[in-house]
Amino acid sequence: MNPTIPARPHNGRSNLLPGLVFAVLVLTGLGFFFIPAVVIRPFSYQSPRALTLAMAVGQQAPLWTVVIAGLCLVLTLLLWRRISNWKKALLVLGMVLVSASAAMSRVDYFEWMFHPVAAPGFTSAEQAKLDAAQMVMAVRFGTDARAYPIRAMAYHHVVNDVVAGVPIAVTY
Repeated sequence: MNPTIPARPHNGRSNLLPGLVFAVLVLTGLGFFFIPAVVIRPFSYQSPRALTLAMAVGQQAPLWTVVIAGLCLVLTLLLWRRISNWKKALLVLGMVLVSASAAMSRVDYFEWMFHPVAAPGFTSAEQAKLDAAQMVMAVRFGTDARAYPIRAMAYHHVVNDVVAGVPIAVTY
């Protein structure tokens, strides 16, 4: 005869506080990733206050997202045997989200958006279809000249080029 260990009774009230703490921690962990990602965007207004907040949160995110993920793991282990299957699915989803936030806070995702142009292509000034009001950055060495549209530079930030045989890095 195999004795079985009875499962702990499902007491919704005893699980409420740990469940709420888990949810708040997951939202906080996501905030550490999303606040800098949403505030720091090209071509959108960023108030000095919001930018200061985003930079401060971004600097603290690598440490605090790991701490939050660890606390969420402890709460998951504490709650696992005491909750129903659909609540376990919510715990797993929360752990996936907070773990992704911890991983992404260590990645410079701005590099994905603003990658340098290794081999720029050029067209003659006569063939360029730029609006008259569009600003460019210009470089000239002797008779060789280049113009780099600010709109394109805002996305790439760096263009490696050779002008009159001189390697240059144009940055914005």
